[in-house]
Amino acid sequence: MDFNFTEDQKMLRKMLRDIAEKELKERAKEIDKSHRFPRENVELMAAAGLMGITVDPKYGGGGMDYICYSIAMEELSKACASTGTIMSAHLSLCAMPIQDWGNEEQKERLLKPLAAGSKLGAFALSEPSNGSDAAAMNTTATEDGDNYILNGSKAWITNGAEADVYLILAQTNKELKHKGVTAFLVEKGAEGFSFGKPEDKLGIRASSTTQLHFDNCKVPKANVLSKVGDGFKIAMQTLDGGRIGMASQAIGIAQAAFEDSIKYANVREAFGQKILDFQAIQFKLADMATDIDAARYLTYAAALAHDNGEPFSRKAAQAKLFASEMAMKHTIQAIQIHGGYGYTTEYNVERYMRDAKITEIYEGTSEIQRIVIAKALEKEYL
Repeated sequence: MDFNFTEDQKMLRKMLRDIAEKELKERAKEIDKSHRFPRENVELMAAAGLMGITVDPKYGGGGMDYICYSIAMEELSKACASTGTIMSAHLSLCAMPIQDWGNEEQKERLLKPLAAGSKLGAFALSEPSNGSDAAAMNTTATEDGDNYILNGSKAWITNGAEADVYLILAQTNKELKHKGVTAFLVEKGAEGFSFGKPEDKLGIRASSTTQLHFDNCKVPKANVLSKVGDGFKIAMQTLDGGRIGMASQAIGIAQAAFEDSIKYANVREAFGQKILDFQAIQFKLADMATDIDAARYLTYAAALAHDNGEPFSRKAAQAKLFASEMAMKHTIQAIQIHGGYGYTTEYNVERYMRDAKITEIYEGTSEIQRIVIAKALEKEYL
C-alpha cells in the first residue's frame, strides 16, 4: 500500500495550507466566539474549486480522488474546523450522493451549482427523537399526484438555515421500516419548509446547526433521489464516505493541537529550563505524533479502498473511531501542556478540544462505529 503523494496531491496540500494560513486561521477564533457563519470562507472554497473537489468534471467538479478530499479536510480543519464541517456536509453528504444516485436532470439542475459552490448543500437524517436509530424516523412523505407531502422534523442539521439544497430522508412506508425510507431533494423556499433556532453548541460554533420542519411541504416526484425505498441504502453509503472526511477533520484538529503544543513547550520555561526538555512533556508529544500518524494512515487506507472501488465501510469506521477518539485525547493533553494558559481563550487549544468532541458524535457515534466494525468482522471471519 503506497501512500506517497502524487505531484497533484502535493500541490493541492500546499495550496490548501497557504489558504488556511492566510485566510482561515485568524478568522477562526472570531467566528467561533461570535457563532457567525463564515460566508466568505464558503466563497473562498468555491473560488479554489474545493466545494466540488471530488465531483465529476462533467458536472463542474474537480474530479479528484478521496485522498485529495482527505487532504483538504485535514488542512481546512487544522485552521478552522467549522469550515471543514461546512465543506464536508455540503460535498460528501449532499453533492456526492446526487452524483452517485441522481438522474441526469437532477445532476444538471442541482449538482452543477453545488459543485461550483453557488449553492450550498445539507443532509438531514437525524430527528429530535432518534439519532443513531435511523430506521426509526418519524418524518413521513405521502404520495399526492405528482408530488410527495412531507411532514415531520429533522435535528442537528449542519449548514442548517444557510443551505440551498437539502437531502432529506423520510418514510414513505413505515411498515417496511428501513426499507420504506426514501431520499428527497428539497430546495430552500419550498412551501411548508421552515427552520428552527440555531443550536448553541460546545464547538464547531461557526457552522449553522438547526432543526428543519416540514408542515405539508410539497416536493415534486422529480426530486426523489434514485427511487422510492432506496433512502436507507443511500444514507448508509453516504455516511460511509462521509466518515473518511470526519476522520480527516479529527486529524487536522489534533495536528493543530500538536503543533501549538510543541511550539509552546519550546518557549515556556519552568524550573530553569524549557518544558520541552522535561521527559513528561516529551512523552506526551511522542504519543501525539504517533497517534496522529496512525490515524492518518487508517484514513488513507479507507480513502484508497474507496477510490479503488473496494469495500471500505469497515475501514472508514475504523478510521473515524480511532481518529476522533485520538483527537479528543490529545487536545486534552494539549491543554495540559499549556497549563493554565490552555484553559483560557487566549490560546487556541481549548477551541481544539471543543471542536474535537463532535467528531466522536456526528456521522455515527463511536458506539455506532464499533457496531459497524463488529458486524463487518462477523461477515469476514465467521
